[in-house]
Amino acid sequence: MEYTYKTRGGVCSRSIRLVLEGGIIREVRFEGGCQGNTQGLQTLVAGMPAEEIIRKLKNIKCGRKKSSCPDQLATALEEALKKSRI
Repeated sequence: MEYTYKTRGGVCSRSIRLVLEGGIIREVRFEGGCQGNTQGLQTLVAGMPAEEIIRKLKNIKCGRKKSSCPDQLATALEEALKKSRI
């Protein structure tokens, strides 16, 4: 399943594109954001269960912002999993 999420919460990235297969993250691509950080996230989460990544990244903040790119990835994964179960 491919899913595109438009980020919220004042983070630097504009959107996140996910590819999930059976709850496993196959690919993540950030549009915008800090290139080194987003590239690192993309590499680290590939091949991992989405539920595990949600538990680890949910509610991480970036400075005084309401969210962060890791938190937005967790939210994107939650939404994608909900849509895949419908």
